[in-house]
Amino acid sequence: MNREIEEQLDLLGQLLSDVQDGQRDKDAAHMAEQVAPLKQINEAPQGTQDSVHCDVSSVMETRPDAGRERRKGAPEVIFGETKETEQILAMARGLLAGTGRAIISRMPARSLEAVRSAFEHYEMRYQEASHMMVIYTPEYNKRVTGGKVGVISAGTSDIPVAEEAAMITEEMGCRVTRIYDVGVAGLHRLIEPLRALLAEDVDAILVVAGMDGALPSVIAGLAPVPVIGVPTSVGYGMGGKGVAALLSMLQTCAPGLTVVNIDNGVGAGITAGMIANRVAHARGQRSQ
Repeated sequence: MNREIEEQLDLLGQLLSDVQDGQRDKDAAHMAEQVAPLKQINEAPQGTQDSVHCDVSSVMETRPDAGRERRKGAPEVIFGETKETEQILAMARGLLAGTGRAIISRMPARSLEAVRSAFEHYEMRYQEASHMMVIYTPEYNKRVTGGKVGVISAGTSDIPVAEEAAMITEEMGCRVTRIYDVGVAGLHRLIEPLRALLAEDVDAILVVAGMDGALPSVIAGLAPVPVIGVPTSVGYGMGGKGVAALLSMLQTCAPGLTVVNIDNGVGAGITAGMIANRVAHARGQRSQ
């Protein structure tokens, strides 16, 4: 490792240390409140650090980042699709101990019942289409920030990714308005729902589309707010599996359209949530 890299790592370590030192007392008190209901779970991890170390998996230890939302406004999300059931359980326990909530995206079918059983005494929210689950301790207080986000899907086949985005945005405290199945194959379906959405004075709009991926450009050309395009892997043949949709969105001539990767509902939802929450904060500052 060269000296320049070492200096950068030292600087990063100092910055993180400064953040942790400033929040340590507050975090310790918060964690103590959240850990109490978890004592009934024998395997519940102990500790009051932002990053809870759960050495439970038979394959690989897990280090869920319980302090992420306090640091940057976006929560840690457990990507369940590629994880063993034991890893999902360990990370969920760590996040519940640290924040009072665990968000699991793309829950594999093989793990669903085991997770439900392990946390049967907790409040759960599970979305069938997106396979996303959120688990809450009884004491968890859900945020309401005043942020407002619209989520639009081109077709019904795009709804799983749209719901993934919508759920994560809601977990960031935003109010979400959904408009589904209004793609360019029948553009007349879009006009009145979009008019109503814009009348709500939303802060950002997520547009989810596969196939030709044209709808985000249409909406970006009409809406006076940031638009986030989410290509989905709906499609076939040349340019299928989301490739044509992604390239179409990247080549847009409509200003104000930002694009995430194929099927990245979580990334899009977090981005929309961060935009909306900053706008909501500014609205609150102006009204004081």
